[in-house]
Amino acid sequence: MQRIIVDLNISSDEYLRYYQGDARTVLAYSTDGRKVRFPAGVLQRVVTRDGVRGRFAILFNQQGKFEGIERVG
Repeated sequence: MQRIIVDLNISSDEYLRYYQGDARTVLAYSTDGRKVRFPAGVLQRVVTRDGVRGRFAILFNQQGKFEGIERVG
């Protein structure tokens, strides 16, 4: 399984836009400088009342399909 590390700082108000469907994808930059686009729905697993803040590993398979997300820092 492959992984990309991203730092996210999404407020609870901003996350609400994703949750309500106003925005469907998240655009972030990995710690090694790659542009990463992924479905906003994957953040449901890591959202708190403060939003989504911290360093996360986005896990995906050989075909590039999302497999999971986990906090790493």
